[in-house]
Amino acid sequence: MQKKLLIDLLRSRRGFIGISIIVFLLLVSAIAPLFIPIKSYILWNDPDYWINNPKTAAPFWTNIFGSKEFEHISLKKNDAKIVSESSDGIKIVNYEFKINMQSGSFPDDFMFLYTAKYGNIPPVLQIDINRPDNNNFTVYYSSLPSSSNINTTFSDRIFSTNKNVKEAMFQYQSLFKYPIANYEPQVLLFSDTDKPSVLKGTYQISEKFFLFDNSSIVDDIGLILGGKVFGIMGTDDLRRDLIVGIIWGTPIALFIGLTVAIFSISIGLIYGVIAGYRGKRTDETMMRINDIFYALPTLPLLILLSITFGRSIFLIIGFLMFFSWMGTAKIIRSIALQIRNFQYVEAAKLMGQSDLKVIFKHIIPQLLPLTFASVAISVPGAILGEAALSFIGLGDPSLPTWGQLLHDANTADAAPRGIWWWIVPPGMMIALTGLAFFLIGNTLDSIANPLRNKNKK
Repeated sequence: MQKKLLIDLLRSRRGFIGISIIVFLLLVSAIAPLFIPIKSYILWNDPDYWINNPKTAAPFWTNIFGSKEFEHISLKKNDAKIVSESSDGIKIVNYEFKINMQSGSFPDDFMFLYTAKYGNIPPVLQIDINRPDNNNFTVYYSSLPSSSNINTTFSDRIFSTNKNVKEAMFQYQSLFKYPIANYEPQVLLFSDTDKPSVLKGTYQISEKFFLFDNSSIVDDIGLILGGKVFGIMGTDDLRRDLIVGIIWGTPIALFIGLTVAIFSISIGLIYGVIAGYRGKRTDETMMRINDIFYALPTLPLLILLSITFGRSIFLIIGFLMFFSWMGTAKIIRSIALQIRNFQYVEAAKLMGQSDLKVIFKHIIPQLLPLTFASVAISVPGAILGEAALSFIGLGDPSLPTWGQLLHDANTADAAPRGIWWWIVPPGMMIALTGLAFFLIGNTLDSIANPLRNKNKK
């Protein structure tokens, strides 16, 4: 029966589309642990993990349709040309980065990264930028913190907002034909001296270390120019790569939807079969209990339970299961009332089989096609339930669920600010998943329902 059900499902156009979407979602779920660092899942809410990304950057492909915005650049030690020399016993190590600036906008910020090991005499760092107009700017010159330790390891980031950087820029006022006091360093460094527009061409940026003893070394170096576009899905206010959240949210959504649907439908199936098969007072009592649960206001109670017991994803799954079985129980009970009078059920009872055996061997197998359809139809409701709780701030904040992404976007006023890439992708993933299971459930229901089966093409 199950094999025929699957064949009929695949033959249906709606069923085939639904299955295709589910296969896509499963492939996305497989990508998450295989190709994305698990650290990105664990440290989703840690701003330090995402510090190298730009803030609120649009997807890179938006440059195809609009003005060419500055694309985020992240350069590491391997991208630099290293030049070493010695002078009067001082070792000078120069890390040179080349950047071809062709965008129509300025970077949002910049960061110079480094890690150095040294002894009692701290190294000196000098940062220079050689521009296409042959002007050379020294934007930073300072010694690293002194230490009494023989071996000191020091890591730091020099931001565009650094006080020394801003002060260094004022010495170049004479080169500009307009006042520079109102412009940030990331604008001035890449600006034409005649007007505040992007000076296109090749820039050479160097981070030069003056090392005063043989034990001093530079472990790591880097340069980041914060762009206005980055990645497939852009970033949010916390610099998180949204494609990572979308991908990690897929297996979480499927886990929530399938777990809630399978367990709630199973509970409703067993409850409804027992009520319908036993009949009389048992049926009456069980249906009155079902009516009481059915009449409970679901969303207010979910909110109350989440506030009282916590917002763990497993608690949310439990709450959703608790409020999702009643409708199935009613439908199954009405069908079980008919099946219990079938001849093969009466024959099984006359042969002395127990009620439990009759229920699980003769009645429930007949209801499996309808059960599969009910599971598929119930999955979107479970996913939407979790998304609704997350959206109002009662979901599990530690997980990158689609609902949590929408909650963060709503909290940050993403819609009024025009940050559509923070809203549309998770919303579309919720809709796509719901559509897939609806198509499958609707097709299975048509196959399992004899009356609809007559009209099937």
